[in-house]
Amino acid sequence: MVREYGSIYNQAITCSISLHVSPHNGNLFLMHAVPGSPFNPGEQKNIPDEILEQIRAKYGLDDPPWKQYITYMGNLLKGDLGDSFKKINYSVSELVEGGFPASAEVGFWSIIISLVVGLPLGIISALKRGGWMDWASMILATIGIAVPTFIIAMLMMYVFSMKLGLLPVFGWGTWKHMVIPVVCLSLSPIAYITRLMRSSMLEVSRQDYIRTARAKGVSEFMVIAKHGMRNAILPVVTYLGPLVAGLLTGSFAVERLFMIPGLGRYFVTAVSDRDYSVILGLTIFYGAFLMACILVVDILYAIIDPRVRYTE
Repeated sequence: MVREYGSIYNQAITCSISLHVSPHNGNLFLMHAVPGSPFNPGEQKNIPDEILEQIRAKYGLDDPPWKQYITYMGNLLKGDLGDSFKKINYSVSELVEGGFPASAEVGFWSIIISLVVGLPLGIISALKRGGWMDWASMILATIGIAVPTFIIAMLMMYVFSMKLGLLPVFGWGTWKHMVIPVVCLSLSPIAYITRLMRSSMLEVSRQDYIRTARAKGVSEFMVIAKHGMRNAILPVVTYLGPLVAGLLTGSFAVERLFMIPGLGRYFVTAVSDRDYSVILGLTIFYGAFLMACILVVDILYAIIDPRVRYTE
């Protein structure tokens, strides 16, 4: 089971990286370079070859890649992300509209938990540097970064679902279905936020204005909350941009494991089915969402730290 989901996870990650780091005009050509197609004769054993040719002609798959790209970009300028090859009578826009709420709900609570747990852990670890709390926080952070999400997910399923019977194994609809997925998605961000906050807090605590505030008799809580944390949190805000975009638009492994009807599960299915239009549409949606999150991060910079505000 671990091998199966590890293969799915690696396949989805590889395809996602290829699509995200490449220029958009190469995405379609990269997908055509992957072996297989949405309608392979060997996979459609009950459909005559003539029908398969008509299906390929309907979706324009019999055209050369450069012509498919021009057609796709022309439709994209009109706001049309295309139709799914595998989900009959479903457009990519309808899949995004149907899957985004579930992904966003799980991602939202994962972000909240990551901030609520990660920020205090990082601050306490910096203030208690070298103590047992610092070591414990760093060990937990290292585990959270090193262990893959789908491994943690299966361990939690085994303990809390199969052994203790406290939570459902998979499904969607109640708060109990969200507990394990949210915790699994929160562990890695908690680890990163803890480490970022600790490093930044250690650097800020050595600054002159922190010493000045303490010399003036300002309480330690106000020194940390008002002066220290406001400046130390900037690296965490930078990390939140891609984190929010990644979590709100779905997780490959977690949504597949827990059968959550979100965008991550659609993406994994589209990769295995070679559903080109869904892969491109979800990639474009993720890219647009990521740019919006980065814009919000830039705005937050100016709000948190007046030194980075733009002036005429």
